[in-house]
Amino acid sequence: MRLILSRGAQNGLCGMSRRDRQRMFTKLEAFAAEPFAPHPWATRLQGEDRVRIRQGDWRGVLLIVREQDAVVLERVAHRREVYR
Repeated sequence: MRLILSRGAQNGLCGMSRRDRQRMFTKLEAFAAEPFAPHPWATRLQGEDRVRIRQGDWRGVLLIVREQDAVVLERVAHRREVYR
């Protein structure tokens, strides 16, 4: 599957430290390669095909778009702000 970054996610990634950003990208690439495989740092959210990726104090929210065969990173933010 393709990995697509939204503009909001790109802005959130800029606020992360380099180490956390690199680790987040590693996890995002692994998830996009196999979105339906179990990952210890990924949790499905209730409702639609949304998944939370955890990296330290940062969270990324992904949307799986089956029709387009893509995974969209919608948002990246600190854990206290990501779900607001």
